[in-house]
Amino acid sequence: MLPVFWLVLVLVGSCVLLLMLGLWGQSLYNHYRGGRAVICPETHRQVGVRFDALRAAAGELRGRPLFRLSDCTRWPQRADCGQDCIPQALEAPTYTRGEAEPPKTKKIYHLPVLLAGFAAWVLGALWHSQYLLRPWWTKSLGLSASDLHRIIRWWTPHLLSVAVCLLFAYGAAWLIAWRGWKGAGQGIVASLSLWLAVAAASLVATGWAGIPGDLLRMEIAYTVVASVMVGAIIGGLSGKLRERALEPR
Repeated sequence: MLPVFWLVLVLVGSCVLLLMLGLWGQSLYNHYRGGRAVICPETHRQVGVRFDALRAAAGELRGRPLFRLSDCTRWPQRADCGQDCIPQALEAPTYTRGEAEPPKTKKIYHLPVLLAGFAAWVLGALWHSQYLLRPWWTKSLGLSASDLHRIIRWWTPHLLSVAVCLLFAYGAAWLIAWRGWKGAGQGIVASLSLWLAVAAASLVATGWAGIPGDLLRMEIAYTVVASVMVGAIIGGLSGKLRERALEPR
């Protein structure tokens, strides 16, 4: 198989792996966030505590749980306590104050994701078309005209490219929702951060072995531009949908 297809397969695998790790990390974070009622070992009275959820989730992902409290109703007066209530807090269920559940703002809106994924795929089709970089692309791979026409008729590369675009868009949407970001600017930051993670994972997995330098530079440029587009679309549209969901009815 041509090196570019191996690159696409690695990108798909990297996106799937990072998305699975992200979803697992989010479930761990949600498990440890929120207040918990425990009996203080010092006063033997009920207090409310909160875990450092981000630290706990990161420790679980590394296989080394690190549990520390980030808040307690006895703080800041007793912020230097030994936190001996942590074993209780691990077994205690979370509670929410008030009878009404707060509106869920950290959700993924599928329409912006689908639009962003489609826009990234269209950009890729134009980027690799005969009107832009196809001559340099085929030259870097050493393809003849007949080879190129045969590849264009294959379904596999087109389906893989669609899968990569959608996976990346959903990964960016998850990161934006998890951080509670909104707006095109913060969406671009999230998308570029995910791009760096995918690029690093692909580099570790393959070392870009067998990928011609010219082709690598063209693909890096495309993925950066596509990442900016994906982040702007998802961040901008999701922010508007989130604000609409929070408006009083």
